[in-house]
Amino acid sequence: MNPENEAEQPATRAERRRQEAESAEAHQHHVEEVEEAILAATETEPVASEAASAPVASAPVAAPAAKAATKAQQKAAAKAVAEGEAKPSADEPATNRVLREIMNGPIVLTILAVLVSFIIGGILIALTNSEVQETAGYFFAQPGDFFGAVWNAVSGAYSSLFQGAIYNFGRDDFASGIRPLTDTLTYATPLIAAGLGVGLAFRVGLFNIGGRGQMLVAAAAAGWVGFSFPMPMWIHLPVAILAGLAAGAIWGGIVGFLKARTGAHEVILTIMLNYIAFYLISFMLRTQGLLQAPGSVNPKSPPMLETAVLPAILGPNYKLHAGFIIVVLATAGVWWLLNRSSTGFRFRAVGTNPNAALVAGVNVKSTYMWAMALAGGLVGLAGVMQILGTTPDGMTSGIDAGIGFDAITVALLGRSRPWGIFAAGILFGAFKAGGFAMQAAEGVSVDIVGVVQSLIVLFIAAPPLIRAIFFIPSADGKLKRRPLRRNSKAVSA
Repeated sequence: MNPENEAEQPATRAERRRQEAESAEAHQHHVEEVEEAILAATETEPVASEAASAPVASAPVAAPAAKAATKAQQKAAAKAVAEGEAKPSADEPATNRVLREIMNGPIVLTILAVLVSFIIGGILIALTNSEVQETAGYFFAQPGDFFGAVWNAVSGAYSSLFQGAIYNFGRDDFASGIRPLTDTLTYATPLIAAGLGVGLAFRVGLFNIGGRGQMLVAAAAAGWVGFSFPMPMWIHLPVAILAGLAAGAIWGGIVGFLKARTGAHEVILTIMLNYIAFYLISFMLRTQGLLQAPGSVNPKSPPMLETAVLPAILGPNYKLHAGFIIVVLATAGVWWLLNRSSTGFRFRAVGTNPNAALVAGVNVKSTYMWAMALAGGLVGLAGVMQILGTTPDGMTSGIDAGIGFDAITVALLGRSRPWGIFAAGILFGAFKAGGFAMQAAEGVSVDIVGVVQSLIVLFIAAPPLIRAIFFIPSADGKLKRRPLRRNSKAVSA
């Protein structure tokens, strides 16, 4: 070792200790100054209660004791203020506390995040509207034309979004008008299933971004069973669904196994497995005897047999199929698993603090494997919904339709809670169904919907930003530490 370095190390340590001592001394000096200021400011106040209660004869003895006790209390209060530990008054009305807790709750913050995102989306719609741009040229001459154009652009776009996603008031009858809602639920079905898989992994502290690969292998397995084995429907459909679930669980379980045994990061593993699944399925779709339709040169599988197709819930005039019912049951099952079972308790314990869970006797490695297997199976359920419900005419390598990545957004918006994910999936399904109607009716780019979705996630991930926009106090209700003004009279005293 260099002798100069050996000489520098003790000097560096001594310098560090000297700086720490100076910092502690400065902090103590600041505390003492605050204490002295508060004591001096309140020194002249009489202690009325004690003076009235004490006998006249004992006043010379009681007064110093009362004064000492008062000074001790003031000193303790001054120290609490100086240390930044002051808390809100205990006399705060209960209504204020309840209102603050409600405003800082996840439901209110989520609603406000969606509201702000829609407002920003409306601004973007107005900026890209040709009529708004034209009226902006003579804004100061006729400002009413500009604001009217803005209102028409924004209200027309969001009205088309609503009518394309919930109810079309332009239809003649209720059965036709409600069709957009069924389209929303159809789009939401795979989003909810995949979101449950991503959210379950989140609760265990794992980042499952392998939804695309898990969906592809699950769709391939369910599709292969669906077009290759003629069976009665009451056997064929459950077997095809179970095959897809098993394939997705195995693909996700590989990630959990490698993470548990080798410590590899799940993000890298899932990304690589996405590519492996995509190119493997693409190869199988181009190879006769595997997944490619017989006699075809297109990379597409044969259509599903009728006995393996999920039946329509409301009849042939609607796209909504029985997969939505399965997803509702899956949501209830995941909720029970996480909140009412010992396995769910272990999942949440590992997700909160794996080291503490290990000390408590939880097998963290086994938990990782089971969690990723279940997450893969749930995401694989989304692939099953696609091949057996939404597009049963044949499978292609693009059957995932970006749902594997959209599921991350759905899980974040739902805060990894099963029923929150269910609601978020329906919201994003409405965006998908209504986005095309908005583009067709108003000429608004469907990319605006993607911007709104991204903004929602941005604001969900930054609750302090929402609190700052709407001036919502913090949830803990602690008073912020503010520097105290020095009382000139107290200083002079």
